[in-house]
Amino acid sequence: ALATAFGICEVVDENMANAARVHAVENGKNISDNLMIAFGGAAPLHAARLCEKLGIDQCIVPRGAGVGSAIGFLKAPFGYEALASKLTRLSRFKPAEVNALLADLKASAEGFVRSGASGRIVCEITAFMRYAGQGWEIPVRLADEPFGDDAVAKLKALFEENYQRFFGRAIKGLDGLEIEIVTWSVKATDVRPAVTRHELTTGRKKSEPTTTRAVFDPATGAPRTYGIV
Repeated sequence: ALATAFGICEVVDENMANAARVHAVENGKNISDNLMIAFGGAAPLHAARLCEKLGIDQCIVPRGAGVGSAIGFLKAPFGYEALASKLTRLSRFKPAEVNALLADLKASAEGFVRSGASGRIVCEITAFMRYAGQGWEIPVRLADEPFGDDAVAKLKALFEENYQRFFGRAIKGLDGLEIEIVTWSVKATDVRPAVTRHELTTGRKKSEPTTTRAVFDPATGAPRTYGIV
């Protein structure tokens, strides 16, 4: 029974670790350069094992970790993302049509946010782009301004810059290789004051355990006794 329970936990932990690895690769990040912050109802129970799997050497379990998502919900800006899929190759890019599409998305996103916010709203424009024939796109952040006659050159340069950041180099020199936009995104959020920063307390507080509990240790394959504060 113990081995079965551990196997179930391993499947769950490996699924979470794989999701983190995919996210890191998609964004061109080295996940081991970060620290782990545990939150959610049972997340602290999995955090240490995830750190082992991902090569993260620092884990923080903050006060109120069990309701961390709720705290973030109350503090985070109110936002909405409007999306539109429209496969467009840069060789056939029409600035006026795209400007009209983005204006509609912006009106939709801002309208939703305005229903729950009264302050200033900012928009983040993103094009999900790829080389023609690829099955996966990369996000390319764009300026919140209309496209002009130089749009194709700017989009090509931004795509190649981001592609190189993700994968190490852009693909150049292949005849007929085109760049295409798959999806447009407009994310609107209200502007809120920055949350108050708190210094991390690094001192140790001695606490006496009130009881003990046997916990399975995957390193030894046997239970170990730990104190419960």
